[in-house]
Order: sequence, then C-alpha cells, then structure tokens
Amino acid sequence: MIRDPRDPAAVQEAVRTLQAGGLVAFPTETVYGLGADAGRDAAVAGIFAAKGRPADHPLIVHVPDLAAASHFADDIPEFARRLAQAFWPGPLTLILPRRAGVADAAAGGQGSIGVRCPAHPVAHALLEACAHATPPVLGLAGPSANKFGRVSPTTAAHVRSEFGDGLLVLDGGPCEVGIESTIVDCTRGQPVLLRPGVLTVQQIEAAGGERLAMPHEVAQAAPRASGTLEAHYAPHAKVRLMDASALQAALDVLGADAAHIAIWSRAILQTPSRNVLRRRMPDDAREAARLLFAVLREFDEKGVRLIWVEVPPADAAWDGVRDRLRRAAAA
Repeated sequence: MIRDPRDPAAVQEAVRTLQAGGLVAFPTETVYGLGADAGRDAAVAGIFAAKGRPADHPLIVHVPDLAAASHFADDIPEFARRLAQAFWPGPLTLILPRRAGVADAAAGGQGSIGVRCPAHPVAHALLEACAHATPPVLGLAGPSANKFGRVSPTTAAHVRSEFGDGLLVLDGGPCEVGIESTIVDCTRGQPVLLRPGVLTVQQIEAAGGERLAMPHEVAQAAPRASGTLEAHYAPHAKVRLMDASALQAALDVLGADAAHIAIWSRAILQTPSRNVLRRRMPDDAREAARLLFAVLREFDEKGVRLIWVEVPPADAAWDGVRDRLRRAAAA
C-alpha cells in the first residue's frame, strides 16, 4: 500500500501501525527504510523476519534529533556531539554506548547502538508524529527496505517490488543521496570509520576535530554495524568491476556474440553487439551515488546475467560508491 505522505491521514495511519507493532516503509535522503518501534523487541523481530536478516546483525535507530538519541544512548562523547551538530539531520550514523535495557533487539544484543537523524522531510514528519503520539514511539529501527543482502531501494516502487502491496509505504519520491549513511563508531575512545558514505573523511575530521581512524588501526574489536558484511548490496546478476581498458578488451573478445550483459561506465566504449545494455556512469560522485542502486535494479529487471562496472576514481569523494560496488561484486 503506497500512501502519499502529503495527506496527514497517511502519516497518522503509519503512526498507528507502528504503535501496534507493525512495519512501515519510509523514505530517507539515503534509501528507503523498513521501520518498526525500536523500543519494542517484538516489533523489531518483524523487521528481521521480513528481510530474512540474521537477528544478531544490528539495525540503525532513526530519531528526530540529538536529544532523542539520549533515550537509546547511555553516553554521547563530545566528538560524537560535534559530528551530530555538524551533519544531523543528514546521512551520518553514530555508533554509541547503548543504554541498558533499551532496544536490545535493534542493537543485535550488543552494548552499542547505531543512531541517526534523517534529513528527509517525510522521515522527519513521521518521527515527530511518532514522538508526540500516545503512547509515543521514540525511535524507529530502520534498515533498508529490501531483502537482506540485496540492492537497497531508492523509490517506493522498489520497496513494493520487494515486499508486495501488503506493506504500508510512505512515498517520498526518489532518494536524493542514494546510498546508505556514513557510519562512525564512537565507542572506542576515538572516532572510527565503519562504513563510508557521501560524507568524506576530510569533512568528518574537520567537523569532529579529531582524526578518523580505520577499524584495523584500533586494538579493540569493532561492533557489528549495518551494511559492513563483505558481500552486500547485490543484484541477481553477477557484478564485476573492471577498468575501462579491461571493459573494452572484454567486449572486443565477445564481439557480436556479447549478450545478457549490462555496462555502467564513464568511458565511451565500442560495443559491437546490440544485445549489450549500456548506461553512462556520471562523472560526479554524488550523482553516481544517487543513481547507483536504481541502475543495478534496472539491469536486473532487464534480465541481464552479468553487470560490468567501470572501477570508480580513487579519490575520497567516490569512497561510498566504491564500497557499495566492491561489496556487490563480492556476493
């Protein structure tokens, strides 16, 4: 059931569904989330069941502001506060020490919890309505609204293709960012990057006032976090990353016999076969991020068996796109 969130009745229907322990899909600026009341373990269990997601793989809790994060976090370090002040609402998730007895299922049983404040106006309206409802819903556990390990959804139609018409979906249009949030671990005494996104390391360091470490640089083991499995974000077709010269060489070898192949590249390639589906990758990293999952889904819908993607540039702006493509290719 796709609903127009400009209708106040649609938002109230979503709130009632969440209060009753049900699931609602909602747009964020990154991807669409599959939401449940983060404070009710039974409701969160519905997310794991619907997605086919392992119950020990934690979820990100969406909150309307930094003050609301304190309901789930036992202590918020100063550098985490600086990052929230700089980037919330926005595509940044902070891993924080979890308040005892709160959101155990959403945290995957860990002593930490991932929290973020989304920037999408529909997500914000839903979170505010939930917080002011009776009884209140103080945060939404909200992983991407797709089956576990598959391509994340960036439109309401993508969500419906995953779960059918039985799920209430608030349609906020195409997602502006297009890939999931950057995740920074704030539980180990210094900020640690667990997942790149559209925010660069340089931006995070400038806002937080501290160097951002990588997981292998810190002795203490990293907490489990969303979207950090080696294989993830995978379409049904096999993804292979190649540079432009390797792409052209592979096309030349196959010649007119090339079939069931889709290519996403910045380079202009010579494709001797009309059976090769081509889409041009934008030169701008943020635009490529916005289109990435939609392009992979389009290729799957066309029934291709192989998706060949040109390796993104090495500069920091492309880290999030490169991360998602690497994990898609590993599946």
